[in-house]
Amino acid sequence: MHLGPVHLETPLLLAPIAGYCDLPFRILCRELGGVGIAYTDLLNSRALLAGVQKSLNLAQTNGMDQPVGMQLYGNSEDPLPEAALWAIDHGARVIDINMGCPVDKVAKKNGGSLLLRDCPSTLRLVDRIIAAVDRHSHGRVPVTAKIRLGWDEGSIVGPSLARDLEKAGIAAVTVHGRTTVQRFSGQANWEAIGEVVAAVDSIPVIGNGDVTEAVHVGELMKVSGCQGVMIGRGALRTPWIFEQARILLETGEVGPEPSFNQKCSMILRHIDLLDRYAELPFGIRSMQQRISRYGKTMGHVKPLKEVVRTAEDFETMRREVRRWMMPHRDQVSSISRGEYELQKAI
Repeated sequence: MHLGPVHLETPLLLAPIAGYCDLPFRILCRELGGVGIAYTDLLNSRALLAGVQKSLNLAQTNGMDQPVGMQLYGNSEDPLPEAALWAIDHGARVIDINMGCPVDKVAKKNGGSLLLRDCPSTLRLVDRIIAAVDRHSHGRVPVTAKIRLGWDEGSIVGPSLARDLEKAGIAAVTVHGRTTVQRFSGQANWEAIGEVVAAVDSIPVIGNGDVTEAVHVGELMKVSGCQGVMIGRGALRTPWIFEQARILLETGEVGPEPSFNQKCSMILRHIDLLDRYAELPFGIRSMQQRISRYGKTMGHVKPLKEVVRTAEDFETMRREVRRWMMPHRDQVSSISRGEYELQKAI
């Protein structure tokens, strides 16, 4: 799959998940396999150019995190073209324009999905961004867009906007199968994503929404005809979902679930990446919050989750995770209640 001149090894994309898609997590997902491209958390164009440390941290990348897309948000009054050039100079291989975020802090600033309410103005902004990026990168960096179906059911603009974005030079469109008003409620409309696919001539349309298991990747592609799938919240609990889906696309069968010990090793690797790349206390707090999601795939591990959730340092977390690793747990993916009672006695 290609996003303009950028080749992706797989058609599987890690979404710019607000509050979660930091450098350690992006590297973790890549190392587990199957990721074609990963995106940063959405970036405020003004804060980025002002050098606000939080935004700089969100945009952090390195050689282990390629190809990476940086997603920018703002409106026609914001310095989005200039922020795109900053992103290219700091490692972005793809510039993505956020036109789909329904969160108030983004939409209330006339960015995100509010861009769906004034498509002519949005297209003029897109023209400016593409022109600046093409000049600066000599055509090497594509500009893409992430949209929703529309603001509400009475203003569905996804198909027509995608068609106009393609004419403007957008290299790919990602569509979340809900309206802004829906936020994350209800069910993503995969058939409506198919209407966007039908509306464009040749650029890839990437489907997004309610992909929480690897099998959903194949189902979404079949229903909508989309060429790629962006996975967001589903990756937070199972970051190995990309590799499972890659195997599915190649063989027709979902890849194997990691063993319990492999999941523990994955958590240890995530801790190491947070220790190396995340500032304190953010790194500690991040794992404290994420362990409950990981634990949902591991069976009866309440004591493990509690120790990690309350730990004040990485070494305490590492020690507890290692304590749960036993040779016979290479053969199981989760802990049964009987195993749990045995663990309590140790």
